[in-house]
Amino acid sequence: MKHIRVKPFFFWLLRRVPMPVISILVGVVAGLAVWGVLDQIQSRAIKKISDKELQVQLDLQARESLIRFDQYMKNYAVTAQLLANHRSLAEYLEPLFWSPQEEVEPVVYREFHPSWLTDFIERNALSAPSHILLVDTQGQIREIYQSGNAELPRELVERVGEHFRDTGEARVVVTRFDEQPYLLVSDVAEDTGGYRMGSLIVVVPINDAFLAASQRGLSSGRAAVALVDADEQRILASIDPRTLIPGTQLAQWKDRYLITTQSLPEYEGTDWNLLFATFIPHRGVEEMSGRVRNFERQQRVRAALVYILVFTLVIYLVSARLNKVLKRMSRFSQRALGIENPDFKPGANQLVLLEEWIQHFTQLVLKAREEMSRKHESEMRESEALKAAVMEASLDSIVTLSRKGEIIELNPTAERTLKLTRDQAIGGSFSKLFLTTEGRRVFLSLLKDSRRARREGRLPQARGQLMARRADGSQLPVELSIVPIQLENRFFYTIYMHDITKRKEAEREIKSLARFAGESPNPILRVSPSGLVVYANIASSPLLAAWSTSEGGMLPDQWIKEVGEVLDVGGSLERETEIGDQVYSLLLAPIRELGYVNIYARDITAVRRAEQESRQHQAELVHVCRLSTMGEVATGMAHELNQPLSAIVNFANGCSRRLQSNVGERGELVDAMGQITTQAQRASEIIRRLRALVGKQPPIRSEVDLNHLVREVCSFVELDTSKMDFAIELDLEPDGIPVDVDLVQIEQVLLNLVRNALDSLQEVKPEVRRMKVSTQWIDEEAQVVVRDSGSGIAPERMQSLFEPFFTTKESGMGMGLPISQTILENHGGKIWAESGPDGGAAFFIRLPVIRAARRQLEAVG
Repeated sequence: MKHIRVKPFFFWLLRRVPMPVISILVGVVAGLAVWGVLDQIQSRAIKKISDKELQVQLDLQARESLIRFDQYMKNYAVTAQLLANHRSLAEYLEPLFWSPQEEVEPVVYREFHPSWLTDFIERNALSAPSHILLVDTQGQIREIYQSGNAELPRELVERVGEHFRDTGEARVVVTRFDEQPYLLVSDVAEDTGGYRMGSLIVVVPINDAFLAASQRGLSSGRAAVALVDADEQRILASIDPRTLIPGTQLAQWKDRYLITTQSLPEYEGTDWNLLFATFIPHRGVEEMSGRVRNFERQQRVRAALVYILVFTLVIYLVSARLNKVLKRMSRFSQRALGIENPDFKPGANQLVLLEEWIQHFTQLVLKAREEMSRKHESEMRESEALKAAVMEASLDSIVTLSRKGEIIELNPTAERTLKLTRDQAIGGSFSKLFLTTEGRRVFLSLLKDSRRARREGRLPQARGQLMARRADGSQLPVELSIVPIQLENRFFYTIYMHDITKRKEAEREIKSLARFAGESPNPILRVSPSGLVVYANIASSPLLAAWSTSEGGMLPDQWIKEVGEVLDVGGSLERETEIGDQVYSLLLAPIRELGYVNIYARDITAVRRAEQESRQHQAELVHVCRLSTMGEVATGMAHELNQPLSAIVNFANGCSRRLQSNVGERGELVDAMGQITTQAQRASEIIRRLRALVGKQPPIRSEVDLNHLVREVCSFVELDTSKMDFAIELDLEPDGIPVDVDLVQIEQVLLNLVRNALDSLQEVKPEVRRMKVSTQWIDEEAQVVVRDSGSGIAPERMQSLFEPFFTTKESGMGMGLPISQTILENHGGKIWAESGPDGGAAFFIRLPVIRAARRQLEAVG
């Protein structure tokens, strides 16, 4: 029997086609096969990863949109609280009395803001509410502020008592009227005495404008949000009503959008089951997924081309080399063995080598796949690291709990806030370690709410405020949010805690500041530019009564002018006014950016009386010192007065003898009588000067030549200087120095300085006794210098010269120089002393001159 050998097509091909060509064909086919396999496998893997990451991003987008919406609604609650506790509302309610049995038509403000409404809503960048209501304790509407043309829903008017009968606490309600969702926020309204008058209710329609304002920064082409009736699955309001039409069913949009719905947080009094829906266009999702897949496919195509090129080139080179070896082996076998067709299989070794090369190529492909897997794992680790960094950098405390409430993990902020290290906290009970007894009760209630929401399919997130406790026992108020997490068969809770200590302090400060002005014992008024008294506290009643006005009335014309000047200048102005026996100091402080002036009054009656008594005591002290000084110069004055009296006696005796003896001419007698008259006038002038210096009289200023005062003072001490055997040297300004002073007081100062110089000269030898008094112009001032050659002033005494009761004399009072300094300061002048290195002292006096006289003198010069 003859056996037929069936040879594979491959060996047949090897016999007829050159090996390099076959190697090229095999390389191309193998490369395409590898690319096709990898494309299928990696496309599915990349699509799965991309879809998972996309779902995470969509869930994150939905949660962020809901958080922004919820925070926006909370901003209204905070704003309503600020409006209800603002001083303007309390002051407006102070004089009102709302009878519970009285049914009245509410006051409606359409064209303007009522006086009790501030601009907190505009300042907080919130959408303007449609209405703001003042409701009494029985739920009856007393006043309505309407910001637009929309009327207040009739159903709200009928049910406001049901929702907001006074409970003494703030409320946030989401409800609907005429198929329109509304946000109602209320807080207690009290007058300035803390008496509860009712509630302030902010009415805000939840429409497209509300949603757009709550989602600032959200691109309409990238995503959209809407409120959905959970029972009817119907859109109630959307951020873009032209695209997502309100009233349509949610199912109509599933072909165009990827829709994520979440339950809204529970609000008190809410009887409507609402869902918060986030819409992501399918087109955008598909485009993003397509771009990712195309990018990955392009990368794989490039890699496959490189693989094919390298594979083909290697096989070609190896095959070419093998062909040469086979040809040489064939020729050698033919020459050496003489065998025409030696027992040699031409393609066997090449196939083995080709198989090994393909195995090597396959290993390269697998290595590339492993590298891609490692790269993806590295990216996942980086993503986890970024999330961990966000957790560590969070300003809020984040704690992860097990189902039993034991701490599994916490971020560094929680360690700092609760003052406990991670190692100390792990495994401990969160509620027992960090919550007070009352806080533990609230926390357990929030956990129950979170579980119930999860069972009902709503957003499993619970929020609330409670008191936490640090490891050292101190307590702090926190806002706490609980989010349950389900991972395969394990269940966890993530706790977000925000320290609200500063918020609570700010709320208390706002309430305290709102009552500050009313509690002040001093009068405080706020006045508009037109002079209208916008506000006046109780202490300002005497001022208002004296000005014949009241709060809401106009100031007198004089004070309206002062208010206008203060606003124009922009600086504070202080004025004094007398009301009966009281003296008030008024400080007008402009608030230009707000366009009003605050008037702060202070009763300074006691201060002014004390100043008057001080001036009176000072005048009496000056008079006493003047009498003391005159006692020291009494001997000199008596001597000076004795000269004209002796002359009068001599002339009178001479005239009497001549008349008795009938001798002498008539003219001689007339001359003698004239001398008597002259000497009597001289004695009268001396007595007048003495009385002027000693007499107690109020200060009277007049224009006088300073040189004249110096000469007159020097004449008082002529007897003393003659006894001490020297004369005072005068160096006076030639043209005189006119000054506006009380001449008696300035003479007292000059006489005090001259007497001090005489006392100093008595301590030195007669031959070295010198005293010089000089006057001169110094710019716009007159200067008097009293210089002596006495013993001088010790350096340690120089600092105490002008202190009261400091003296170097045995019989001195120590009040001369302090009183002189006071007199000169009252005249706008000053005094100081200098002591020479070789003895002697100099006292300097500066006084302002009459400017007109100074200019006239300069013009003549």
